[in-house]
Amino acid sequence: MAANKLNLDPKKIDSARSCAGRIAQSMQEFIDRHTTVSTERTILRLLGVDGIDDVETPLPNVVVDQIKEAGGLPRGVAYWMGNAMIQTGLQPQEIAEKMAAGQLEITKLDTASKEDAEAKILPVVMAALEKIKAQTAKRNEYIATLGEGRRPYLYVIVATGNIYEDVTQAQAAARQGADIIAVIRTTAQSLLDYVPYGPTTEGFGGTYATQENFRIMRRALDEVGEEVGRYIRLCNYSSGMCMPEIAAMGALERLDVMLNDAIYGILFRDINMQRTLVDQFFSRVIIGYCDIIFNSGEDNYLTTDDAYEAAHTVLASQFMNEQFAVIANVKEHQMGLGHAFEMEPDIENGFLYELAQAEMAKEIFPNASLKYMPPTKFMTGNIFKGHIQDALFNLIAVWTGQSLQLLGMPTEAIHTPHMHDRYLSIENAQYIFNNARDLGEEVEFKKDGIIQKRAQDVLDKADDLLKEVESESLFTTIEKGIFGGIKRPRDGGKGLEGVCVKDAGYFNPFIPLMMGGAK
Repeated sequence: MAANKLNLDPKKIDSARSCAGRIAQSMQEFIDRHTTVSTERTILRLLGVDGIDDVETPLPNVVVDQIKEAGGLPRGVAYWMGNAMIQTGLQPQEIAEKMAAGQLEITKLDTASKEDAEAKILPVVMAALEKIKAQTAKRNEYIATLGEGRRPYLYVIVATGNIYEDVTQAQAAARQGADIIAVIRTTAQSLLDYVPYGPTTEGFGGTYATQENFRIMRRALDEVGEEVGRYIRLCNYSSGMCMPEIAAMGALERLDVMLNDAIYGILFRDINMQRTLVDQFFSRVIIGYCDIIFNSGEDNYLTTDDAYEAAHTVLASQFMNEQFAVIANVKEHQMGLGHAFEMEPDIENGFLYELAQAEMAKEIFPNASLKYMPPTKFMTGNIFKGHIQDALFNLIAVWTGQSLQLLGMPTEAIHTPHMHDRYLSIENAQYIFNNARDLGEEVEFKKDGIIQKRAQDVLDKADDLLKEVESESLFTTIEKGIFGGIKRPRDGGKGLEGVCVKDAGYFNPFIPLMMGGAK
């Protein structure tokens, strides 16, 4: 049982959680009726389809686009691929290559039954699951033999645009003490409706997420992990138009943490809400299956809305992200529910309000791997003040038992971090974490004091908001701009043309097997 230092009402927590569960379930009914081009491309990637055609279009896009143009998308690529295997005797990669060369029209072949197509494709599906299981076992073996850093994990970013330079910076950060390396994606990759191919050396504010780049960085972190004697986790971004595809790539290349949020893409990238909700489900099923921690993006609400006034929207979203994850069979320890130290620094007692918010998240989600994000909105370029803001953020993290601590950089708001910026941030966190390690066990909060009352008020408002979302539907609430202060139309945004209703012969062989924990 979680500590209740904040004197939160358990009935209120149960009410909010139940409400969020019903919201997620009502959305799931919509999700179960639909598929998307990115969900179908993900199935192909898991079946081993990879590579590009002569104009560098990824083969999963070639196959799905041809099926969609022929009107076959509602049946699903698993059917068409299984049927083509029956009719041609070829494997999925060979079929994709023939389609790219203009030598095969997959929807014009003779058609077998759904059951026969599913039986034909099953051995390829099981082989894919074996590959993913082997990567999960490899992670567990590394942690058992090398060990890992203590929580809160020290989590830093690299973002050079060149994967080989990223490797240099990531290995340096691991030697300095980092536990998690996140490779920031190049600007606007989330809006591409395809995943680029191969290693990349140019990017803008980050590096392209490609399967080869994942492989290169995973190898580099394994090398440095063996050198420093602890497992180093790799993080990337399963978000945007290719959310489930990148989750599949992460599963195959042993990523450990992936940014993945049910609502983030709708609000902050203007991706159509129907598309995002369908895609997030398959991405989370994959994440749940291979024991990746997902990080949700509630911290972003506080960059577009006021962190003091909108704190309840963060909690409401945490409840919903938790419940969407439950439906996808994601375990509690994989839920990196997000929040952030983003209140205006001049608020009197702001530290107490931040402490209340972080302690509240820990008490309400005691088994989650909470992701705590640093101050960014009110970092001014004054590196000395910024270092103190980060120190207060670090103090709250160790005090309240956060799990993944994205370290703030003193040079936030000036430039992408240099190696010595990361060194200073890691040193700051290590000093505070060590000196205040058991502070949370020693300190209780004044009954009906500022901290307790603040947390209780935020919980009350979150519960009310969730009731409103339930009564109006999540789609309507997003249209009204309740989350992050951003309004998005149900039929607007990017990617709606890639959504379709499944027909009666549709099947996705991976979802039931992954949800069932196939060995």
